[in-house]
Amino acid sequence: MKGLFISFEGPDGAGKTSVLAELVPRLEVRAKTTVEATREPGGSKIAEKIRQIILDPANTAMDPRTEALLYAAARRQHLVEKVQPALRDGKILISDRFVDSSIAYQGAGRAIGMEEIAQINRFATEGLTPDLTIFLAIDPLEGLRRIKQHRFKEDQDRLDLELPAFHERVAKGYEILCRKYPERIRPVDASRPLAAVVSACEEVITQKFPQYFYEGGERGAK
Repeated sequence: MKGLFISFEGPDGAGKTSVLAELVPRLEVRAKTTVEATREPGGSKIAEKIRQIILDPANTAMDPRTEALLYAAARRQHLVEKVQPALRDGKILISDRFVDSSIAYQGAGRAIGMEEIAQINRFATEGLTPDLTIFLAIDPLEGLRRIKQHRFKEDQDRLDLELPAFHERVAKGYEILCRKYPERIRPVDASRPLAAVVSACEEVITQKFPQYFYEGGERGAK
């Protein structure tokens, strides 16, 4: 069985981290193969160091194109060290963000150009695309409200501190991607309670890829 690559996307505050923390164990119980979670930027030792540079609130002088190139560099290293080996081993790899984030955040949010960012990342990833992308849909201003409510100020990263207009441009970028790739990107309403969002994501994944999961709902079930 070939590996399966699933990415999760969404604006800041959509709840990706919380959803994945509950979803991955549920998938592990049902899966016929190993399920692993990873994240971007990061996911490997070198990529995590690049992540620290990108998200450090002290780096306010960072040029938007520098930011875009750093994301692509971290993604390349993550691909080589984590993504490609997992897929070669036939695992289900679930990533908190992938290329779509760069297209939305740097391409639309930073107004560099969505196709320009896509082109940089095609080079970085050798054209690898997730088999499925789940987009946690939420109003960007609601996402920012959640961040302010649940994160201590010192835990907020450089992108959390951007003005609402930036996050609204990011949301528009995601809207464009959802319209452009409806066969790959599946929106899930993330404004609902966490349990409902997790269940919806589990249903999308197991219905789209039934061959990777046991019918009885858990490993070894008949």
